[in-house]
Amino acid sequence: MDMDMDKQMQLMFSKELVQFHCSILLDEVKEKVRKLKAYGVDDAEIVAAMNEEEQFPQLMVTEDYKIVLADGVDTEVKMEPLVKAVYLLFLSHPEGIVLKHLPDYRQELMSLYLLLRPYGMTDRVMQSIEDVTNPTMNSINEKCARIRKLFSEILPKSVAKYYAISGKRGEAKKIDLVRANVVWKCTKLLTGASRKFDTKN
Repeated sequence: MDMDMDKQMQLMFSKELVQFHCSILLDEVKEKVRKLKAYGVDDAEIVAAMNEEEQFPQLMVTEDYKIVLADGVDTEVKMEPLVKAVYLLFLSHPEGIVLKHLPDYRQELMSLYLLLRPYGMTDRVMQSIEDVTNPTMNSINEKCARIRKLFSEILPKSVAKYYAISGKRGEAKKIDLVRANVVWKCTKLLTGASRKFDTKN
């Protein structure tokens, strides 16, 4: 009986010791993360480094504006034209976009849509673009939710969130994927877009 009690005490002490060491290690990790942020390393890069076992496929925008995840086998992320135009808009702005400023990006979004559908600017489409750039309407949130769902169907959720459009309420919404992992094969540059172009065949 006494031996059983001794074993239980040893086990309890061992668990407390492990928890103590884990607490110290977590504090060290938090301090290192704080220092990395102070040096300008963003959250996406830190998470990618801490999850090396997870694969972050290269995001490629092809010559004909297909959105492809290149990871051995190329997988196209198929989107409706307006949804894709919204995604390309946010991808073009790594700094993010505050939703209340969306009207300022209406013309750029329209230009992106015309790249995807050169002859598709109908009155209905123009109204849809008006709606999606109207911060008082829910259209932009619907598009972002659709994009998040599409990536979640292809990638693990822990990875997919870096390819989706996200952000805290009232702050800039953006795509957190490290831009070194984004390759633009298309060659038509739109005013205001910040992109890395690769024109190699």
